[in-house]
Amino acid sequence: MNPTLFQLNPRTYLASIKGQSATLDDIPELFLQTLAKQGFDWLWLLGVWSIGPSSQTVSRSIQSLRQEFTRVLPDLSEDDISGSPFAPISYSVDPRLGGDQALSRLRLRLGSYNIKLMVDFIPNHVGFDHPWIQHRPSYLIQGSESDLLSQPDSWVRLKGGRIFAHGRDPNYPGWTDTVQLNYFNPELHHAMTAELQSIAERADGVRCDMAMLIEPEVFLQTWGARHITQPPASFWPRAIRSIRKRHPHFLFLAEVYWDYEFTMQQHGFDYAYDKTLYDRVVSRGAVAVRDHLAAPPAYQKKLARFLENHDEPRIAALLNLAEHQAAAVVTFMSPGMRFFHDGQLVGKKVRIPVHLSRGPREKIDQSVAALYDRLLEIVNSEENKNGTWQLLETNPAWPDNPTNTNFITFLIEHNQRILLVTVNFAPYRGQCFVRIPHRNWLNGTVELRDLLSNDRLTRDANDLNESGLFLDCAEWQTHIFSVEGL
Repeated sequence: MNPTLFQLNPRTYLASIKGQSATLDDIPELFLQTLAKQGFDWLWLLGVWSIGPSSQTVSRSIQSLRQEFTRVLPDLSEDDISGSPFAPISYSVDPRLGGDQALSRLRLRLGSYNIKLMVDFIPNHVGFDHPWIQHRPSYLIQGSESDLLSQPDSWVRLKGGRIFAHGRDPNYPGWTDTVQLNYFNPELHHAMTAELQSIAERADGVRCDMAMLIEPEVFLQTWGARHITQPPASFWPRAIRSIRKRHPHFLFLAEVYWDYEFTMQQHGFDYAYDKTLYDRVVSRGAVAVRDHLAAPPAYQKKLARFLENHDEPRIAALLNLAEHQAAAVVTFMSPGMRFFHDGQLVGKKVRIPVHLSRGPREKIDQSVAALYDRLLEIVNSEENKNGTWQLLETNPAWPDNPTNTNFITFLIEHNQRILLVTVNFAPYRGQCFVRIPHRNWLNGTVELRDLLSNDRLTRDANDLNESGLFLDCAEWQTHIFSVEGL
């Protein structure tokens, strides 16, 4: 199955409909009904865990962040800055969102629509107000006065006088509202597995933030200068096995980069972010996109495909409507988890920083909304969710015409229901012959009905078998054909 996931920041969403005093209980039934009608299988709530006052103070004090906040919200107030949800102080739901009881009630409501609940797990770091800083300092990377003097942006002195490292990846400065967890300590592995067990009692899955940062070789690269020469034990395989003993259907989604996608799949993750496809799609590189989609099916079906999330720019701000449609069809008609972001379906253009609990009001882009109304129905169709997917080859329409290389085409088959997807992924007109593999259904007269436009083509199966389907398409022109016999 190729499930669909909807990402929602409940703080900004609730502020937009009921103000900042609203809780998870105030998420309207109509919103859940709409998700179900659109065919979503999962709701990922971003940032439900408790945020401490220290994180909020840091978010309010960094000038570069405030400049971004003011650009997004010209009428910014201090109350709009809630702090980063990636600096948690515990895995209990923030009281401002109604606490664990409100999450439990929301999960029951979602279940009545057959929608499962996903929440965050942040394996690499915690916030300044986390109790481990006082009571379990060995769970954290500690430093010295010389560390603080030489790298004041990477280290911090907290209450009690101890010096700790900020959470970071090896390529960038630390996140200054966080403290780095110490995976050299085996006791931390047990403690973090216990946190996962607690989450698994209250949700159906987790999105694991920057999951590759705690891979042994990455962690050693980042922190091995602490005179530790042996990498830590691998956390994910043991932790995932432990959770699945009690919760065999609990789902793990990895945010992952640096070509660690397959590694995470091998560890037991159900899905891993497909940032490679995203980068190639927004770069508008047809050959690179097709090369990526040629990977083995077992790998493809465990990738999470997206066009935006809370870290990326709004896709409607990057691509015009024709480019957007082409990118969405390539992304969401490919196998794997199909991952959508709140605001994407109506063409919002302002990315809201996660530190904010309120976003700007934006008008609905009716053209984008109409695109997704049509596309979601197809994405969540039986054949697309459960069908067999095959990338197709194209041939030049005539000699010295290389535009066939710009076409991305694939076939989806399920119980005699067939979809043929074709995209001229280029800013200029192109022609090709699509090579359709021999099938029993490819005989007599074949009708191709475009589910996006309702246009119809009639072709002789013998011609399709011998030459393929001829296409002459404008820039970014996209078809999702339902293949029907006459």
